[in-house]
Amino acid sequence: MSVSPKAARPALLQIDAILTRLGAAPALEEVCRFLRSSFPHYRWVGVYRKDGETLVLDAWSGEAPTEHTRIPIERGVCGRAVREGRTVIVDDVRSDPEYLACFLETRSEIVVPIRDGSSILGEIDIDGIVEGAFDASDRAFLETVASKLSRDVARVGANPPPPD
Repeated sequence: MSVSPKAARPALLQIDAILTRLGAAPALEEVCRFLRSSFPHYRWVGVYRKDGETLVLDAWSGEAPTEHTRIPIERGVCGRAVREGRTVIVDDVRSDPEYLACFLETRSEIVVPIRDGSSILGEIDIDGIVEGAFDASDRAFLETVASKLSRDVARVGANPPPPD
């Protein structure tokens, strides 16, 4: 699977429109829905915000919610992306001992840090249902998306939703 430049350009323009029209948590929720509906290999899309040493799920789109709404940074593939400060692609989650299982059908994952300069504010977490679902084109596209989300992740961090 991949994100072609022909698909990436209009998708990024649509994300800009979503972020302009909405703001903070509603914008993040709509971007998750948009990514999932536009790219079929993105089966579950979430945005986590870094809150101290914990990642907090602020928005998601998928067939079901995840039980992992709060992830300590020292755990999981999501935590690894923050600890290492880089995008992490796992081609087969069954072979990664750090993977925190959410859904039986998940076979691959990509986690992209959301930054404000050198500070990590959060991350985009996407699951796929086939091995090797994500490649360099997904990385490049999602890193651009992440840069667009930084302002809204910061806004949610300044005014977090009440706990569940």
